[in-house]
Amino acid sequence: MEDFSPPNTARPLIPGKTKSLSRALSFACDELQSFRSCLRWLCVDQFTYLSASLSWFVFILLAIAVPAISHFFLICSSCDSRHRQPYDAVVQLSLSSVATLSFLFLSGFARKYGLKRFLFLDRLVDESETVRRNYTVQLHRSLQLCSIFVVPCFVADATYKIWWYSSGASQIPFLGNAIVSDTITCLLELLSWLYRTTLFFLVCVLFRLICYLQILRLQDFAKVFQDDSDVASMLAEHLRIRRHLRIISHRFRVFILWSLILITMSQFTSLLMTTKSHADINIFNAGELALCSITLMTGLMVILRSATKITHKAQAITCLAAKWHVCATIDFFGMADADIMTNQNSRAAFPEVVNLESDGEDPGDEEDDVDNTKLNPAHAFSTISFQKRQALVNYFENNRAGITVYGFMLDRTWLQLIFGIELSLVLWLLRKTIGIS
Repeated sequence: MEDFSPPNTARPLIPGKTKSLSRALSFACDELQSFRSCLRWLCVDQFTYLSASLSWFVFILLAIAVPAISHFFLICSSCDSRHRQPYDAVVQLSLSSVATLSFLFLSGFARKYGLKRFLFLDRLVDESETVRRNYTVQLHRSLQLCSIFVVPCFVADATYKIWWYSSGASQIPFLGNAIVSDTITCLLELLSWLYRTTLFFLVCVLFRLICYLQILRLQDFAKVFQDDSDVASMLAEHLRIRRHLRIISHRFRVFILWSLILITMSQFTSLLMTTKSHADINIFNAGELALCSITLMTGLMVILRSATKITHKAQAITCLAAKWHVCATIDFFGMADADIMTNQNSRAAFPEVVNLESDGEDPGDEEDDVDNTKLNPAHAFSTISFQKRQALVNYFENNRAGITVYGFMLDRTWLQLIFGIELSLVLWLLRKTIGIS
């Protein structure tokens, strides 16, 4: 994997911030070592023939061979009701399918782009100090966030597996010594679960991290509407952001689409099997199925929330530009009417506007530099003509940015459509199995 070192010819856009940039890049370099170590432990890096062979061997062993052996040889159909695993096939196929998707995605893009380029760290030299600082902080938190998702699921599954093997040692098939055989098998199953869930959550967290960088850039871009900026520079910066969003969409569209398909199929299969009239459901035989569903749905929610959030922020730029244009127009006509008004009434461009921040209500984290209800200061548009402002607003209205999957924008409307379709399928399935109309 590439070493993280900023290009010698790169210069920060903010004069006098060379030391801050160096500290940010050094910090990011340290965090990349953590990501590289994580990829190395997962055996995802395939930059040499030896590492590629080891990577595929570990993947085939932990994502395919161990789950298959566990299902076909340890199914324990003769065990009591608490040790039978009627839903093991769904669990193993669900985790192995998303792990395969994640493995192919991570290994392919890590080999093609390298970690630095994949995380857009090579573009940080073009960003402001605020963006660099906040992104490196978020980079530091990403692996912690991944562990927050993985560790509780692993502990829960480890508790279940240890109980299952220890309480049913005499019933579970074994080779040679029962204790040694069950111990090795239990460890392999736990490693397989940890490997598959970590792969999936790592891709989800990396997607969230990349989206967070674009949100920071959008928030930084929104500040141009508070200054007397040039329309051409505003257009160029927005085109650069749109290009990066298009790159992210192109890289992740296959993963997002297939994650949605595979997880949806897994959930509907689980629902179909557990709603049968003769289904035997209790915490012992269906607990692992519930844990698998929680794991997959958590990762999917991380992906969809990150995509819709950045799309919402990108489309909020249109509202911000329209408000900026309105404020400029009102200010212009206010100045034109100043000759027929008193000096007292002509001191402010908005004499009748109530202070929106004085009502004592806290809007929470829904408002930021991109999406807010604050008025723009008069100096932010004092030198920009009406035609230029109108042209810029028209551009924003007809060129909406965001995360797309094969042309479909991942926004809140799209999520509502997906929710409606899946709810209809769930109700149809329940009507076929338990008679809900």
